[in-house]
Amino acid sequence: MAELIGLKEDLAQVIRLALSEQTEDVRLFAARLVRKYRNSEPDLAQQVDLFLRAKPHRRAGAPLRKAAAPSLPEQVLPVDDESRLSLLKVFRDSPDLEAPLLSAELGESIGQLIHERKQTARLAALGLTPTRSAIFVGQPGVGKTLTARWLAAQLGAPLYVLDLTAVMSSLLGRSGSNLRAALDFAKRSPCVLLLDEIDAIAKRRSDDSDVGELKRLVTVILQEVDEWPATGLLLAATNHPKLIDPALWRRFDLVAEFKVPEPASVKEAIKRFLGPDFALFGRWIEILTYAFHGQSFSDIKREIQRFRRAVALGTTPDADLIEEFIKARALSLDRQGRIDMAVLLAKQTRLSQHSISDITGVSRDTIRKYTTDGSTVGQKKRRREA
Repeated sequence: MAELIGLKEDLAQVIRLALSEQTEDVRLFAARLVRKYRNSEPDLAQQVDLFLRAKPHRRAGAPLRKAAAPSLPEQVLPVDDESRLSLLKVFRDSPDLEAPLLSAELGESIGQLIHERKQTARLAALGLTPTRSAIFVGQPGVGKTLTARWLAAQLGAPLYVLDLTAVMSSLLGRSGSNLRAALDFAKRSPCVLLLDEIDAIAKRRSDDSDVGELKRLVTVILQEVDEWPATGLLLAATNHPKLIDPALWRRFDLVAEFKVPEPASVKEAIKRFLGPDFALFGRWIEILTYAFHGQSFSDIKREIQRFRRAVALGTTPDADLIEEFIKARALSLDRQGRIDMAVLLAKQTRLSQHSISDITGVSRDTIRKYTTDGSTVGQKKRRREA
């Protein structure tokens, strides 16, 4: 609430200075906002900083012009004329950005894409072009946007992400113009453009619930994917592939499926997110790997950070944190899953069978039977829904 109040006060101050035509004061205050929100609101700080860099200094006392009057320099990001919101978010990550956690198959596909982009001249000499477009498919939190950022960083190119909240104008016909403006901007120089949540603007044209403008947006995207220049890379991402117009699927050079993390990736993610606290939680690694089965990377990161905060503040011992977490996760498991969890706890910890029974809901007789029979976790193969 305090942050919201601060934002409102800063907005009111900017408006006051602008209406007073205090140009240099506006610039100074904007620069202050960049420093103020660099950590708490990095996207906002980056956007304000881009505006400052693109707008040259003017002599003191010169009146402010209306934003739509001058022809903006080429490097200025396109904006919605109604809201003045930028249509694109910008990421300029360094090549040493931490690589995303990907399956072997997906990692190979992304690696091939990067290799092609770095060998454009060689391919051109053979009359070939590199992969120009790809669509990332997968549930939220599996690393689609992070992969796009890392991919752009490896290519040494900026990543532009289409901001749907700005593109979808309330004025009829303006959304299509916004979309074209964003796409035209991205085609001017080598970059990676990500159309995130593309299902929101590229639905099946047979969907009678959509207005005509949304159907026209699909046509715009179809044309752009077909004509996208080889100097740039066009990416799209969706959590709902069934909503996308079938004609669009055929346009993309590559379909990359981001599946629910495999156990090996889950274990690696836990180690990465634990950071320096791995020494403390390392003894729980096998149990956590099993408990996080079916969870996205963002879900895993959120829980691990909760563990680390609690330990850092001394509010809860690590053993209590893990036990509470496992008890909650056990509720979502089937009977065999709870038994496997109980056996794993019996083999990997010093917890008593009574405690394990309380945590998992598995009777001590069952725990005793499975541990004395030499049964191992995962002996009975199961397929769980992601």
